[in-house]
Amino acid sequence: MTVDKAEKNGRPAGRGAPRGAATRAALLEAAAHVFTTVGFSKAGVSQVVAEAGASVGSLYHHFTGKADLFLALYEEFQQRQQNRTRRAVTEARAQGETDPARLMYAAARAYLEGCIVERDTAALFFSGDGPPGFDSRLRSRLREWTDRNAALFRKADEPVDEPLMTVVSGSMLVAVSEVVRLDDDAARRFADEVTGLLSELRPRNRRTGGGEEPPSGG
Repeated sequence: MTVDKAEKNGRPAGRGAPRGAATRAALLEAAAHVFTTVGFSKAGVSQVVAEAGASVGSLYHHFTGKADLFLALYEEFQQRQQNRTRRAVTEARAQGETDPARLMYAAARAYLEGCIVERDTAALFFSGDGPPGFDSRLRSRLREWTDRNAALFRKADEPVDEPLMTVVSGSMLVAVSEVVRLDDDAARRFADEVTGLLSELRPRNRRTGGGEEPPSGG
């Protein structure tokens, strides 16, 4: 989408704020297309502005450069993912689900489904081809997402089971890397299997209740 086309979809181009928002949106859409086509490393600012029908000056007015565009795209993707997982949990609760593990299953499954629906975008971020330090940021943000959902695993007065959260976030990182490589049917089967396993996990403090839980009788 060019800047002109984006502006026609918004308010009159003569107004500064709407025009700036349209330009920014066009640049992000162009960057997404360029990055997913040639990869972040091979992409150039000139390709992005040409795709957007913008100028180099307008790009640097909104972003500090190619890496900033990449990070802005990632933040927008993460927001969509957060919205997906929130809706999934809300719907599960509305249907009467109260089991914390199953709620976490719903959240994790929705996250993976978002990666399947936005396969090219997710693959871009999980491919290892990003700005310096992005892999670390990716792992950190996925852990933050896991921590936000940790409340589904425990009562308010229960401590966070840090090893469990590490297992969940690490499993999700690997699962996303796999689902973006598979066709839709295989990806969804894999996502079901992974989140099905995650739904069986329980925090150790809940599982043991402060002591060792006796084995069930045979």
